[in-house]
Amino acid sequence: MPVKTLRPLTPSTRYITYADFGDVTKTRPEKALVEIRKRTGGRNAYGRVTARGIGGGHKQKIRLVDFKRKKHGVEAMVKAIEYDPRRTARLALLEYRDGEKAYIIAPNGLRVGATLMSGPNASPDLGNNLPLRAVPVGLPIHNIELIPGRGAQMVRSAGSAATLMSRDEGYAQIRLPSGEIRRVNENCYATIGQVGNTENDTVKLGKAGRSRHRGIRPINRGVTRNPVDHPNGGGAGKSKSGGGWQQLTSPWGLLAKGYRTRNRKKYSNRLILVRRDGRPMKHR
Repeated sequence: MPVKTLRPLTPSTRYITYADFGDVTKTRPEKALVEIRKRTGGRNAYGRVTARGIGGGHKQKIRLVDFKRKKHGVEAMVKAIEYDPRRTARLALLEYRDGEKAYIIAPNGLRVGATLMSGPNASPDLGNNLPLRAVPVGLPIHNIELIPGRGAQMVRSAGSAATLMSRDEGYAQIRLPSGEIRRVNENCYATIGQVGNTENDTVKLGKAGRSRHRGIRPINRGVTRNPVDHPNGGGAGKSKSGGGWQQLTSPWGLLAKGYRTRNRKKYSNRLILVRRDGRPMKHR
């Protein structure tokens, strides 16, 4: 997917880049596979703001993506590649032999007219969905389940891919895009290939308006506020790091840098072999 740039006729077009939607073959979604998305504006059931910086934006519809691929042994043809406004990856519209249609995450290189299949007897070809015990070692995979039957939860964003490294004692060792090496039950399903739209990370919004189109409202930094409004507010001069003894926090005092949010006693910690920073995981 190439990226379009514009001539710098205005300040906003100097750095702005757009995705080239040449891979998209269908502009309107399937009516039977969408739901209305009701916006909250960051407010809960009591009308109170619980998530700041949310509001406005273009109207969007939720595409119902099939992350389970339970129609095993039934061939499906790729009818179209579509854009999804709520995710970075493209969607592929499948039509099974019995006429049922479904959306899946489109892997890189998938073309309209290709035939896909899921199940333990499917071949390890691009876009096919197989259990990890049937995937050849070394292949790139995405759309990986964490618990058998729950549906894909990992490696779903544009351009991402994991690698199956080995299998042992009913588990598969997978290197995730973050560098983490983790054990996953070999009965979990995964899709062959890399997620498409690989150049999504090179797209630059370029102006505040494009964030507003996405429903993202502006928030000013805590260090620019007054002491009454934020723990990092005030001071005689500007400080990017919080000002010496002061640590950067949220408006309610929660540390913003270097604060680990993962539960140290989380059950799935025993399945992590190497952490994202390259250090081996210590199991207690």
